[in-house]
Amino acid sequence: MDKKKSAFIAIVGRPNVGKSSLLNRLLGAKVAIVSSKPQTTRTRITGVLTEGDTQLVFVDTPGMHRPKNSLGKYMVRSVSESVSGVDCCMLVVEAGREAGDTELRLIEKFKAAEMPAILAINKIDTLKEKEELMKQILAYSALYNFEAVVPVSAQDGSGLGELKDEMKNQAVEGGHFFDDNTLTDQPEKVIAGEMIREKILRLCDKEIPHGIAVVIEKMRMREGKDILDIDATIYCERETHKRILIGKNGSMLKKISTYSRQDMERFFGCKVFLQTWIKVREDWRNSIRQMRNFGYDENDFK
Repeated sequence: MDKKKSAFIAIVGRPNVGKSSLLNRLLGAKVAIVSSKPQTTRTRITGVLTEGDTQLVFVDTPGMHRPKNSLGKYMVRSVSESVSGVDCCMLVVEAGREAGDTELRLIEKFKAAEMPAILAINKIDTLKEKEELMKQILAYSALYNFEAVVPVSAQDGSGLGELKDEMKNQAVEGGHFFDDNTLTDQPEKVIAGEMIREKILRLCDKEIPHGIAVVIEKMRMREGKDILDIDATIYCERETHKRILIGKNGSMLKKISTYSRQDMERFFGCKVFLQTWIKVREDWRNSIRQMRNFGYDENDFK
């Protein structure tokens, strides 16, 4: 019998608790967008970690929230589907914060599915009093019979080894689903587009809301050279947003492109020639046709 083991693990929790940062830290590479803005993750990005005979396949879900548009409904549905189709869930919560509606709704889903779940209490590096952490552990342990409760910090790596060990305990024999050197199942175009979107959210901060989509129009290696040519179109919802994205004399767009290119070169391991354009598509988050054009699965909007 194949001694190789695997486990599919959904990373769930409210927006902005550090789910994507935790995934990137576990993998040792950036495959999920990280931003201080909530609800930045739109697609279920799968990260794959293989160590020895054990393979952990992570599903990084959008933060659980109340949807305000068609895109929001797609994001919430992807959370529900992720919770029902995995071997284990990792509920990520913020250190020092009591369980709210989001956590309680997720725990109800765990109970209904009799789902094994691990509680990861993130951002412990921000806590001043350790007593707060102990109170939080006791409070959550009373809500659900978690397989393990692990205090961690995606920022400095504290507790990551223990968390990884607890997740490996959920793996069962039956082989690996991905090649051992696989990092993610996401197409390279999706990764490149997410890198650009992350830079927009970070650099523009509160000036630009979530009405940003990035489509990679072209991505190919230059013939005879170790250069990757990438053409990207950034879609926003208003002309005012377009002006902000361009910046004075194109300064903001140049920053976005430069930082994105640097990330891409690290990830793809070659020189990248990146060209970016900006177009306005008003209210695209409520247009099924537009979202389909931007790469979202039309079945998720039914």
